[in-house]
Amino acid sequence: MFLLVNVVLLLKTCQPAAHSHTQKKGHAERAEDGAFSPRDHNHGAGDEHDNSFDHEAILGSRKEAEEFDELAPEEAKQRLQVLLNKMDRNLDKGIDRQEMYAWILRSFKSLSQEDSDDRFEDADDNDDGKVSWEEYKAEEYDFGDQDLDSSDPELEEELKLMEEDRFLFLAADTNGDGTLDKAEFLAFSHPEEDENMKPHVVAQVLKSKDKDGDGSLSFQEYLGARGEGKDKEWLLTEKDRFDNDLDGNGDHLLNEAEIMAWIVPSNNDIAEEEVNHLFAGADADLDGRLTFAEVLDNHELFVGSEVTDYGDHLHNLDRFQDEL
Repeated sequence: MFLLVNVVLLLKTCQPAAHSHTQKKGHAERAEDGAFSPRDHNHGAGDEHDNSFDHEAILGSRKEAEEFDELAPEEAKQRLQVLLNKMDRNLDKGIDRQEMYAWILRSFKSLSQEDSDDRFEDADDNDDGKVSWEEYKAEEYDFGDQDLDSSDPELEEELKLMEEDRFLFLAADTNGDGTLDKAEFLAFSHPEEDENMKPHVVAQVLKSKDKDGDGSLSFQEYLGARGEGKDKEWLLTEKDRFDNDLDGNGDHLLNEAEIMAWIVPSNNDIAEEEVNHLFAGADADLDGRLTFAEVLDNHELFVGSEVTDYGDHLHNLDRFQDEL
């Protein structure tokens, strides 16, 4: 028995490390400039490439991506074959770019729903199927009964984020009952998934940054307090980003559409980039179409697996049956 236990432990320690699918706590992550981090912000490239993003983009679930990481390669291929049959909308035994693009967008929605549901469950302290602002604040910010020193720079930033969350919380509370149900909480936690939330996101940014009240942001307003004490190189980098990445019409101002594109990155753009990445890794004959064989030959790019004989069965594959 002692020998058997040690053999099992040795096999586990020799297995490749599973990909990280760590779930971030709290409202959508913020970048330094206050924008929501794009869905693929840890994707990276080369040695820093985060394969877990590829797997989640195909499976539409962080939890199921973790399950796939524990599968033997042959079982991972078998389950990937099931997904390919659902992905192949024109039944030609191949996946073209449009089919892959539509599938990834569907996965992004599923990932947002999964994340929102998990966070809703964490915040719903009294299990009444609704989340009040006090419940959310206690789960997210956990200030407790301490006296808050608003002059503390770190605390000042937390209070600013809390006020922004409060603004969006109220906007998502469409029936005005002071709480969010699961649908409202999804709109609050993932405003990119709800067209009705986008004007509120823009209004929040303008309220915070539009000092002259003209409904747009100049470069100085875009910088705000972030620009204080920064060196010339940093300022030139931000100016280049403002002029060439954000200011689409070249009028030296960010209008509402440009502000929205800055604050909430487009799932469409990220999905298109992911399609390009997956095709670059698997389209061996460069014909713009992935045969099932090409996908299965590169299954670790799409879903991942480990060399092990254990792993629970993948659940909820039927959720991909509809839509697209």
